[in-house]
Amino acid sequence: MATSQPRRTDNRDRRRYRRKYQNGSEYAPDTFGALDLGTNNCRLLIAKQQGKGFRVIDSFSRIVRLGEGVSLTGQLSEEAIERTVEALGICADKMRRAGVTHMRCVATEVCRKADNSDDFLDRVRLNCGLDLDIITTAEEAALAAEGCSPLIDYRHQNALVFDIGGGSTELVWLGLKGPKQSEVLGWMSIPVGVVTLTERHGGMEISDDAYAEMITDVCRYVDEFEAAHGIAGQIREGRVQMLGTSGTVTTLAGVHFGLERYSRRRVDGAWLNTKAMIDICHRLATSDYQTRLNEPCIGRERADLVVSGCAIVEAMHSRWPVKKLRVADRGLREGMLLGMMRRAKRDRQKAAEAASRQNNKKAAREPNAVS
Repeated sequence: MATSQPRRTDNRDRRRYRRKYQNGSEYAPDTFGALDLGTNNCRLLIAKQQGKGFRVIDSFSRIVRLGEGVSLTGQLSEEAIERTVEALGICADKMRRAGVTHMRCVATEVCRKADNSDDFLDRVRLNCGLDLDIITTAEEAALAAEGCSPLIDYRHQNALVFDIGGGSTELVWLGLKGPKQSEVLGWMSIPVGVVTLTERHGGMEISDDAYAEMITDVCRYVDEFEAAHGIAGQIREGRVQMLGTSGTVTTLAGVHFGLERYSRRRVDGAWLNTKAMIDICHRLATSDYQTRLNEPCIGRERADLVVSGCAIVEAMHSRWPVKKLRVADRGLREGMLLGMMRRAKRDRQKAAEAASRQNNKKAAREPNAVS
């Protein structure tokens, strides 16, 4: 039997790499890692810069339910911590194997709330070698908006970005000032997410009254944000793009498109007719747990949480009835990557300028050659 020959490209690749990057004219491409630990999910992206964006070379996503029970006890449970540390260990291994040169690892609402968050962070540092940064609600909103920025249509005057999490929902109101330019005009972190609503009202079998109460819980925060910014009037005049990023919104898109298996390529950047989306919300809210379980894009991991997400979507739509919603399967991780890449570029420019100044000083000190 013939055997395949070993690849002989390794040495050529290394020589090409040295010629390109070791002559000082270019820098070796950095590798960036962005980890987002939320109330429900642990997600990682590893990427290299490509043009003005980036190319993903590895990723990881797992529902860990770190926030399970926190709204009731104020404590991260041992079982949730063990699940999460295991997932974070996988993320750490992936980043080491990829040779990540710049990383940022953040935790959000559940670690802001839990009384034993510091002990959890120490355990992650000891077991995984990762330093998790508990970011503020303001930074979480800003990162979510930045991560979604490639999907914003800057021909509008404003954009409303929302990110439904497990423990909170972020709202960001943007003023669009021209091509790729935006300004944060307002933001709010609603202390309600799919996990907190589910623990408060149930997730397996939900009555019509319980679903209505979920919507009411969210509407009082939405009304506060509306009163501050007058978004509904801008929507009536057709000036607002609405963009949603979260497992809830991407799940609704997958159900709407009838996907047998979730496809990020099909969902990310897609436009949803909001009437069709609200119809799906009503259908899921009135269906039993087994029916939701059988939906390919919902499954066991989301079947008890998706109705709470539907209530949050419906609360926002009741106040901000846009005709179309753009779906983003992106958010904090992409925002972190873009931020790290900008900082790395500035650092390279500063290093090059410092080296140039040093070379100029050295040349000035050297005596002129005598002919």
